Amino acid sequence: MLVVEGLTCRFGTKAAVDNASFSIAPGSFVGVIGRSGAGKSTLLRMINRLAEPSEGRILFEGVDVTALRGKDLRQWRARSAMIFQQFNLVGRLDVLTNVLMGRLADMPSWRSLTQLWPEEDRALAMSALEQFDMGSLAAQRADQLSGGQQQRVAIARALVQNPEIILADEPIASLDPRNTRVVMDALLRINKHFGITVICNLHSLDLARNYCDRLIGMSAGRVVFDGAPAKLTDQIARELYDLEANEVMGTTSGEAPADSTIPALGTAAAA
Repeated sequence: MLVVEGLTCRFGTKAAVDNASFSIAPGSFVGVIGRSGAGKSTLLRMINRLAEPSEGRILFEGVDVTALRGKDLRQWRARSAMIFQQFNLVGRLDVLTNVLMGRLADMPSWRSLTQLWPEEDRALAMSALEQFDMGSLAAQRADQLSGGQQQRVAIARALVQNPEIILADEPIASLDPRNTRVVMDALLRINKHFGITVICNLHSLDLARNYCDRLIGMSAGRVVFDGAPAKLTDQIARELYDLEANEVMGTTSGEAPADSTIPALGTAAAA
């Protein structure tokens, strides 16, 4: 169980996140929604401890995450893997090596510096790539891939960390509709097949309603909605998004999964 208690992050006099409190059960797929600047990214970065809380605390299975330091903090960041909007791959390195970077927390520093990856780690990385139809591109430079392919590599890198939580910060913001569906299906597969909790920042209400089993709505840094997608009425959504409401409502960036089974990834190869 992930518990957030009174979490606040201030930059000067401005509170990017203001007294956020909620708990998330294992195996959930939670969408964090709200207009630009609502505090969504800061919230996820605090959970991963890439941003330091000004107040409040984060608990995971009874452990105070906000108090972790050194090796314990590095291990937490492995357990709560981040997926970023801009992929954060090393473009000059091949796809397989980028995925193997997800194993750094479990490796001695000398081995990571020399890139002497254990065979079991290489096999794990290849297996993760094949999960998303990317195995054939393992030797290709990351900067030669399309946006959708790069994001799938980033998801594979997160998966090899053996995380208990995946924090996806606007993972489809720079993708076209086809690759948006591919990436969201990949996250849903991880959630349903492996039972990994996914917390995903999304700007599109269509995607949030179609993929998530719970929505947390933020406005001006505060949690103003927390419930099932069916409870997010158009009126609440318009209040949540204000001037951006027409942009995020009535557009279909993705479609609902065809059924409750794990989506097939056979058509996942991006152009």
